Amino acid sequence: MAGSILELTRDQILVYRRRVQALDDRLPTGPDSLRRAAYAGLQDSVPRSALHSLHARVEGVTPDAWENPALVQVWGPRYTAYLVPAGEHVPFTLGRLPERARLRERAEDLAARLHEHLGGRRLPMDPAGEALGVHPNSLRYAALTGTVLIRWAGARQPTVWTVPRSDLTPAEALQELVRRYLHFLGPSTAESFVRWSGVDGPAAVAAFEALLPALLPVRTPLGEGWMLATDEPMLHEPAGPTATARLLPSGDPYYLLWGDDRELLVPKAAHRAELWTSRVWPGALLIRGEIVGTWRRSKNVVEATPWRRLSPGERQAVDAEAATLPLPEVSSPPAVRWDES
Repeated sequence: MAGSILELTRDQILVYRRRVQALDDRLPTGPDSLRRAAYAGLQDSVPRSALHSLHARVEGVTPDAWENPALVQVWGPRYTAYLVPAGEHVPFTLGRLPERARLRERAEDLAARLHEHLGGRRLPMDPAGEALGVHPNSLRYAALTGTVLIRWAGARQPTVWTVPRSDLTPAEALQELVRRYLHFLGPSTAESFVRWSGVDGPAAVAAFEALLPALLPVRTPLGEGWMLATDEPMLHEPAGPTATARLLPSGDPYYLLWGDDRELLVPKAAHRAELWTSRVWPGALLIRGEIVGTWRRSKNVVEATPWRRLSPGERQAVDAEAATLPLPEVSSPPAVRWDES
């Protein structure tokens, strides 16, 4: 990197991320806040995890908030279910359309055939796939064209339908996905973006290079990276009050990280192994701006496993967060069971 490089500390980066993601001060109730919370997409591969990500960022989130017209579901990065702002699904879908001819042709062919078969209808993915003579899961490739949306309630198979194609090119859509990634997660690299998005490495590098006039070179505790130049002023704003507790669900964007990026967020290797497991990740216990443990839920019971002793006030804050979790499938108020063995 040529020219002046902005030096950033770990604290600056984490304060920035929490501020942009509204994790210290929830956004007011309303569709605009839901869209802002889902700006970089909310992973929903664990049923209703996106709903709990909204709860961590927006006031008054109800069990049906994921169905708000301000939001839609797509098969997004790494072909997993995502909740994204309505009308803004293209970066998460078309932006991932690969340059490789065979896979691109397969996506285009599936999308065209699906559109013709549906004829404006909405169908569960199993009969839709069977009608096309393909495994239903392969319809996820059709989503790469930006013309397929889904509705997945969690317990059953997704419903699929098609929408008109965007005027954006795949390269333009990918650049927008990079912008959203950098804005939501702060300083990063093309390599980290590849792991986050699942796009081809060369395409990611090309997208970063196309955005260079709008990027600022930085140096973090992990090395050199980039951020959006328009986001720099937020790095210099004084830190505000830190929320006492937030329950971040499995796959929440705050810790949807890989490789060395995880070390910045969770310095101890033993703790990283507990949070980023080889199976379904647990939720992250965010206390006063630091991830200090994990949590899992079974029906209305939230089992919290802190990595340090929490103060009475911190435990009360976790209890309060759990009590307001929107849980569509249970009628009893959620309660915390502490595992401090």
